[in-house]
Amino acid sequence: MKILVIGASGLVGGNCMNYFNKKGWDVLGTHFGYANDNTTYFNTLDLNDPQNGDVKSFQPDVVVHCGALTHVDYCEDHVDESFQKTVVSTQNAVKLAQESGAKFVFFSTDYVFDGKKGFYSEEDEVNPLSVYGQHKLDAEKVVQNSGLKHVIIRITNVYGDEIRGKNFIARLIEVSLSGEQAEWKVPIDQYATPVNAAVLAQALYLILKDDKTGVYHIGSTDYLNRYQLAMRVKQYFPSESFVIKGLTTEELNQKADRPLLGGFNNNKFISEYPEFIFSNVDDYLSAKLEEAKSNS
Repeated sequence: MKILVIGASGLVGGNCMNYFNKKGWDVLGTHFGYANDNTTYFNTLDLNDPQNGDVKSFQPDVVVHCGALTHVDYCEDHVDESFQKTVVSTQNAVKLAQESGAKFVFFSTDYVFDGKKGFYSEEDEVNPLSVYGQHKLDAEKVVQNSGLKHVIIRITNVYGDEIRGKNFIARLIEVSLSGEQAEWKVPIDQYATPVNAAVLAQALYLILKDDKTGVYHIGSTDYLNRYQLAMRVKQYFPSESFVIKGLTTEELNQKADRPLLGGFNNNKFISEYPEFIFSNVDDYLSAKLEEAKSNS
């Protein structure tokens, strides 16, 4: 199978590209803002950018679109940029898929919900609270109305190994190991189901291999607020100089409204793949601790 992964230098895209390669699929990964040695430049905001790599001749069977503007508070003050990087980029990625008749995969978020319920299933009513959430939902509709066979994967609090180490857990580990003086203020009332990007890639592989379509919610077995998640990291990587302070969302006064009770119900995916094993945050942290010990 030939897979085009747009945004393959990021956390989700990079893990998907690596796992699909291991499974013997022919994968072409692209980057826009951040390059690495294994990806080619492609500007999803301008399909006629003369610097774009030749992705059209690749003729993929599946286009996996991982690119978006994910800084939630930034999106509130930069609405047009958010629309361009999330909705317009999806429109252009859809055009690429239509040219080759490819299936389309789009990654969305629990921010399309209002956070009053939690453990959302695929059938729950959407109600985004933020610009970011609204644009993710707008992009979902672009995919659903494209006429393409498609899969929409909703995920939240993704962590794992990536080149830049930008995700929440990776940054916590880095600061803890550095010994630098730092204080992070994190919410005690924003709950989610964090998932390892490597496990997400394995789940998507099964969905694509079996030619599934539709919306899938992929979380893990953990249900934690951000403070609990941060303190879990500190249990494995203690640091007296790094202070985690838990505050309410109201006290944090963040620019964008958040769904407080987020996260996903995995029942649809699990019912189709009952033998699939989701790892959890402790599994990942245990592995990273052993890695840190071996490198010290």
